[in-house]
Amino acid sequence: MCQLLGMNCNTPTDVAFSFTGFAQRGGRTDEHADGWGIAFFEGGDDKGLRHFVDHQPASESPVAELIRRYPIQSRNVIAHIRKATQGRVALENCHPFVRELWGRYWVFAHNGHLEDFHPRLHAAFQPVGSTDSERAFCWLMQELAKSHAGVPDIAELTLTLRELAPRIAGHGTFNFMLSNGQALWAHASTRLHYLERRHPFAHAQLSDEDLSINFAEHTQPTDRVAVVVTAPLTVNEDWKPFEAGELKVFVDGVSAQ
Repeated sequence: MCQLLGMNCNTPTDVAFSFTGFAQRGGRTDEHADGWGIAFFEGGDDKGLRHFVDHQPASESPVAELIRRYPIQSRNVIAHIRKATQGRVALENCHPFVRELWGRYWVFAHNGHLEDFHPRLHAAFQPVGSTDSERAFCWLMQELAKSHAGVPDIAELTLTLRELAPRIAGHGTFNFMLSNGQALWAHASTRLHYLERRHPFAHAQLSDEDLSINFAEHTQPTDRVAVVVTAPLTVNEDWKPFEAGELKVFVDGVSAQ
């Protein structure tokens, strides 16, 4: 199946270290070689979005190399490397997917496989590609729009997502990440891990690449960074597993539960 990476911070932060290790799983240290993508929220009120996808393996993609070398800073990032289960290897089937709702961009990526999931979708939210993942995203957006007349706060959105996620997870494996630039939601059917980096910051060593970093040299004492990933990215940090069926929301670099 695919792999997921998400980052949520209280100040714009460079994801290059985590992405460097993560990208190696796209065809080099793992078999997820059917495309990849990444999205960064930026700009005023985190409403702007940079979105990159490529159908080439992340370990070989020139676009992925650009991301590793270009220090884009963001408070919310979602990345995905794909092993195709539904839908051909093509740009339109690469995660993360993007839609607009309530005047904000929403970004979604999924790891898993959904059987017989063909919900009725109205005109506002239709898939472009042929994946079960994009159908699930469109349905989530549709149901969020139906559940709230206006823009809800993060707590309300979290409650709604906790009601909606099991309805999709009943069709199979539904590990996903979702962000609107204000928070990062992550749901585990089977496997997700997270950590929260904060002062005092320390060294970290990647598990998929011979690379380490001393975060104390690149951070302020007030910085908070939460990282969520399918399998731990580093060998010397305290990664915590999600429970099956658990949905967490991260705001300003910490779990808001």
